[in-house]
Amino acid sequence: METSRTSSERDLPFYDGVPVDIKGTGWLLIVTSVLIAFLALILIPLRSFPYNLLPTALFVGIPLLALRVSAGQYWICLFHALNGRSLGIMLLFGLATLMGSISVGWVLQQFSEAHANPVANEIALVSTTEIGEAFFVTSVQLVGEELLGILPFLAALWLCVRHLGMSRRLGILIALIVSGLSFGAAHLPTYNWLWAQSLIGIGSARIRLGPRL
Repeated sequence: METSRTSSERDLPFYDGVPVDIKGTGWLLIVTSVLIAFLALILIPLRSFPYNLLPTALFVGIPLLALRVSAGQYWICLFHALNGRSLGIMLLFGLATLMGSISVGWVLQQFSEAHANPVANEIALVSTTEIGEAFFVTSVQLVGEELLGILPFLAALWLCVRHLGMSRRLGILIALIVSGLSFGAAHLPTYNWLWAQSLIGIGSARIRLGPRL
């Protein structure tokens, strides 16, 4: 069922039935698709380029397909056209997130063990061509990582607002926590199952990248 807002202010899509009302089964499909896509990314054996694009393409394509099935033509509402202002905001958020992650990482190192991302070590051992190939694959994977963060967020926000009767502000706060914890948990294998580094360090970075209250 298609609905519309009375306010012209741009808002998050889907959580309140706008621009289309996604039912509970649709959200279940979307969240399940995110899990399946993540399993495909980490379980399919990696091969040389371009065959290593397969798990990355599934990581992006499976959730988008589920969103297309659940939201119909309105799946595209998850994306907006880029302009100079949005690019500037992206740059500022990226720098703020980087500085915040460095700060959180430093604090965590004072109290617990930390583990470096293995990709950083691998880059020093490959050729320029291989770096270019890895950059392309990583660029695609970053889209999947955004879906890994935003789709569970929207599902949690929908549950809080539409079914638990919470305010939009409180729903966003809870959804940010859910999204941050799930995003951090997904990085546990990358960081040698160090829960503090993954759930607090990576999870807090996801929260900073999420929508504002």
